Amino acid sequence: MALLETERPARQIGGKESALRDWVRALEATAPIVRNPQRLLLDVIEELAASRGEAPALLTARERLTYRALAERANRYARWALDQGLGKGETVALLMPNRPEYMAIWLGIAAVGGVVALLNTNLRGPALAHCVDIAAPRHLIVAADCFEKYRSAIAHLAARPQVWSHGGGGEFLHIDRKIERYCPKSLSASERRGVAIGDRALLIYTSGTTGLPKAANVSHRRLLQWSFWFAGLMNTGPDDRMYDCLPMYHSIGGVVATGAVLVNGGSVAIRDRFSAQNFWQEICEFDCTLFQYIGELCRYLANAPEHPREREHRLRLACGNGLNADVWRRFQQRFRIPRVLEFYAATEGNVSLYNVEGKIGAIGRVPSFLTHRFPLALVQFDRAAGEPARDADGFCIRCATDEVGEAIGRIGGGSAQSGGAFEGYTGKKESERKILRDAFARGDAWYRTGDLMRKDANGFFYFVDRIGDTFRWKGENVAAAEVAEAIAAFPAVTEAAVYGVAVPGTEGAAGMATLAVDGAVDFSELRRHLARLLPAYARPLFLRIKDRIEVTATFKHKKNELQREGYDPAATEDAIYFDDPGQQAFVRLDAALYRRIQAGAIRL
Repeated sequence: MALLETERPARQIGGKESALRDWVRALEATAPIVRNPQRLLLDVIEELAASRGEAPALLTARERLTYRALAERANRYARWALDQGLGKGETVALLMPNRPEYMAIWLGIAAVGGVVALLNTNLRGPALAHCVDIAAPRHLIVAADCFEKYRSAIAHLAARPQVWSHGGGGEFLHIDRKIERYCPKSLSASERRGVAIGDRALLIYTSGTTGLPKAANVSHRRLLQWSFWFAGLMNTGPDDRMYDCLPMYHSIGGVVATGAVLVNGGSVAIRDRFSAQNFWQEICEFDCTLFQYIGELCRYLANAPEHPREREHRLRLACGNGLNADVWRRFQQRFRIPRVLEFYAATEGNVSLYNVEGKIGAIGRVPSFLTHRFPLALVQFDRAAGEPARDADGFCIRCATDEVGEAIGRIGGGSAQSGGAFEGYTGKKESERKILRDAFARGDAWYRTGDLMRKDANGFFYFVDRIGDTFRWKGENVAAAEVAEAIAAFPAVTEAAVYGVAVPGTEGAAGMATLAVDGAVDFSELRRHLARLLPAYARPLFLRIKDRIEVTATFKHKKNELQREGYDPAATEDAIYFDDPGQQAFVRLDAALYRRIQAGAIRL
């Protein structure tokens, strides 16, 4: 892996910039978006190609696209779409690992009115077929290293798109050869077909951790908003280099991490997937100044053995979401990261928060002068009904300070900022389920995040849990994320997934945790540790020990299979432990003990 041919000047980090200046810079960066409704992200890239032609835009260890090459390649894909007769609003699906070509494909196709569905490269079979079918694409571009996954889905497909291969053999048409025939010059006005920022550009899928993925609509306006807003908050410039190892089929790895740097002339170093072993070596070799994270990724690094180059980097900022307070401190101190920019957002949502001040553990705060741009409220949540609680007049009840409630965002704010607009999913029913109507006044509409939060006296918001990720035990509601955080604070535990399991003869669900551990576990000390941190009803009754816990591409634990297998020792070769109330200790669960629990012979 080689560095750039030219040396880049060291960026002067200096003292921490004031929060006010960060907000103002983000506002100034996004202000021109609505004033230029025909200016798309490809136009921004072409403008930079004129001034920074041979400067690197996207690069990997083996590939590199300059600004000029990125613009030209995108224009070729645009003309390919026109030549195929792709109608405005019609879809092309893309199944490809992270690489510079990925962004060129969707930039070009979307610029002429096509919609690109970004398929999860980890899916296969029926799940992949579902994602293709709900997008209903006319064409499907498949990278050579994804052929096998696509073939596993063919028998389950209802849609029959024209399939194109990229970068290899196979029985499909070769799009990488085809596009070389098209002109790389800028598109004419007639070729652009009047595409504006309000038009749909992408379909980005939810992760599907609790069901089949949904395809969220993403307009050109949101692509620009995400890119320029984060460019302002991160103060990106031409000398910046972003390290992006998050999947490009998601909004963070595919739009925020790339767009926020590209719109100001910087470079993005792309890796196909995260590797704790190679992370610091590549950060240094690419000479990165920025790093886009998911919280669990930082936990992996903080728990990894010392790397000889982990403090040799020139990182000035890490930006991302889901960073727990305990990991935040260790991560920032151990690796000497000058600044962490934590935020909260969802691809399909209209609620976003930014922790510009760097308050450890918080996901953000809304300054008083921006409340009109971030229409956010926390409302009391009725767990039994699975809905926000209503008062005697039928309206939602706003939460008091430090009271946990569901975050909702007002729809129809009409602002340039993504808050206020809810673009929904491809399915109308799925979109309607996310809308809360008559929340505070007859006729109003609010987007339901499905996330529980609290707000402190200083206005900082804290993530508590996903509504779908809680369970009820001993008449109390247990937040799985809070239990997992307590368990993960135990020295031998590297990660924990918490969920509820049904036990015969009891109501609700007992807590169970699957743990990935490093070395031997002192279960007596672990039990004391949990007793110190958690109330009795929240402590897990069962523990399952694994070498590693499988995660989605966005580092969320895959709990469905773990929950289905439950605590039956016959369902797995993993060791399972039971918190025996008689012995006041975790004991290894065997077939005989399992039968006693199932028969109700042990009072829980």
